[in-house]
Amino acid sequence: MARNNSPYHRTPSLLGPTSRREFLWRSGGGLGGIALASLLAGEPAKGGVLHHPPRAKRVVQLFMAGAASHIDLFDYKPELIRRHGQKSDFGEPVEAFQDGLGPWLRPVWDFSPHGQSGKMLGEVVADLGECVDDIAFIHNMVGKTGVHSSATLLQATGFQTPGFPGAGAWVSYGLGSMNENLPTFVVLPDHRGFASNGPKNWDSAFLPAQHQGTVVFPGSDEPVAHLHAPGGGYVTPEADAAGLALMGRLNRQHAEHRSGDARLEARIKSYELAARMQLAAPEALDLANEPAHILKLYGLDHGQSSFDSKINAVEEIDAFGRKCLVARRLLERGVRFVQVWSGNDNGFPRRNWDSHENVEQDHGPLARGMARGASALIKDLKQRGMLDDTIVLWTTEFGRMPSSQGGKGRDHNPYVFTNWLAGGGIKGGTSFGPSDEFGYKPLDRDHPTQVYDVHATILHLLGIDHTRLTVRHDGIDRRLTDVHGHVIPEILA
Repeated sequence: MARNNSPYHRTPSLLGPTSRREFLWRSGGGLGGIALASLLAGEPAKGGVLHHPPRAKRVVQLFMAGAASHIDLFDYKPELIRRHGQKSDFGEPVEAFQDGLGPWLRPVWDFSPHGQSGKMLGEVVADLGECVDDIAFIHNMVGKTGVHSSATLLQATGFQTPGFPGAGAWVSYGLGSMNENLPTFVVLPDHRGFASNGPKNWDSAFLPAQHQGTVVFPGSDEPVAHLHAPGGGYVTPEADAAGLALMGRLNRQHAEHRSGDARLEARIKSYELAARMQLAAPEALDLANEPAHILKLYGLDHGQSSFDSKINAVEEIDAFGRKCLVARRLLERGVRFVQVWSGNDNGFPRRNWDSHENVEQDHGPLARGMARGASALIKDLKQRGMLDDTIVLWTTEFGRMPSSQGGKGRDHNPYVFTNWLAGGGIKGGTSFGPSDEFGYKPLDRDHPTQVYDVHATILHLLGIDHTRLTVRHDGIDRRLTDVHGHVIPEILA
């Protein structure tokens, strides 16, 4: 792995877009004739690939907004147990986000081994124990900032500032659609609202607009906003269809005289997709026909119609499990990239993973919900034969400190944290890149893992060379991995 100069893991002393069609035409020699022909036709490659044979064809990303604590969930640190309550001594100056350098704080939950790999997991995520032999954990992830908005953008788009496409938009752009009736990139936010940055995390930016994430709120009265005309009004389904048809004709007439404006084609495709979604989306989001054993698997058999006003495990299991089940239904219907969020933006009481005050209180329900839903998704994909060509990515923007904050909380830790992957082409039962004895920084500070490496690996498994999927924007050849990134061979099967 290339040497990295991020100040968050080094020692103190070392501290107008090209259209998709034009891109494919110019780079056709490297894509291969079959893939090029199918992509130009708006279809995924059949019998051909972009740059090399793919191991996977779809991705589901589970994003824990607010910064989940690696040392309480996945990264077991016995040294913290031995030194619990002692004054924290990092052996070097530490830049804390808040007043978070109290005594060492042991893992909030006991850890125990799981699977043939013997992976140690915190009790609160024990539901993932049956899946650890399908998972590759990366424990030496490093960030560039301890600010939620910037760190979230970095994980979601590869850049710390707004204005860049989300990872799902890049996958949509590079591989195209597998289903004409549903979006290629779907976002399932937290049921309480968006995380930091909101739609900027899944924007298409300088890519054609049809590649942006389509937001869906499963279980709500209107899962897809404005998909249908309001009930009880004067707009009938027939009139709605006639209006869309007229709009389509006008848009095409307008586009005929402006062939160089890619936004017009994107707008037309968006309207056409919306019309098709009116029929396809309700069926995809309807869980009524799922068998009882599947609903039980995802934790949706609790029988409650309302929940406590305080954050609680049953509600979190219901919310996250429901999104994971919808994600599976979307994936099997041809959606390329599904993003599932846990946690909304900052507020009090906490409804996200930003546990400054009380890790047990906030992480507890959220982690139980995540572990139940994520394990169900992996097992469900596996039993349907879909895990072999589906990548499951678990993400958070940074970790949390091994020292305590206010006795029961933990401060931000961008210096090291955990991601994990499962599925298509991933070597399960793997733990890669250890952190140090406290879970404070990578054990090998010269060779951390960054989000660019994770993105490069995912694109590699999808058959894409991350250095070759580029778009010229403002005089720069932009890509998901910026000018960084290396495939991580140690986690590949």
